[in-house]
Amino acid sequence: MINKEIGLRIRKQRELLGYTREELAEKLNVSPKFCADIEHGTKGMSTDTLCKLSKELLMSTDYILFGLCNDDKNSEIENLINLCSSDKKDYLKNIIFNFIKASQ
Repeated sequence: MINKEIGLRIRKQRELLGYTREELAEKLNVSPKFCADIEHGTKGMSTDTLCKLSKELLMSTDYILFGLCNDDKNSEIENLINLCSSDKKDYLKNIIFNFIKASQ
């Protein structure tokens, strides 16, 4: 059961970031079939693969393994922000500021 839950968290984040299984497999240096097996919960993974997943999917290992997170919505927002290069984060900050100001 826990492998299935781990797989669902991985798949959700992969899709959120817009990666195909094949793209993620290439980043992890594993086969797309192995990625599918992890996502379906039929196979476990090594600590090396877990660490690579954490890095590529911008998720903590605690969240991947146990679903532990302070706030899922904040995590999603933080993950999206982390996708931006540092030079683009100032633009993003202005967009968020203007959005908040306009919605008040």
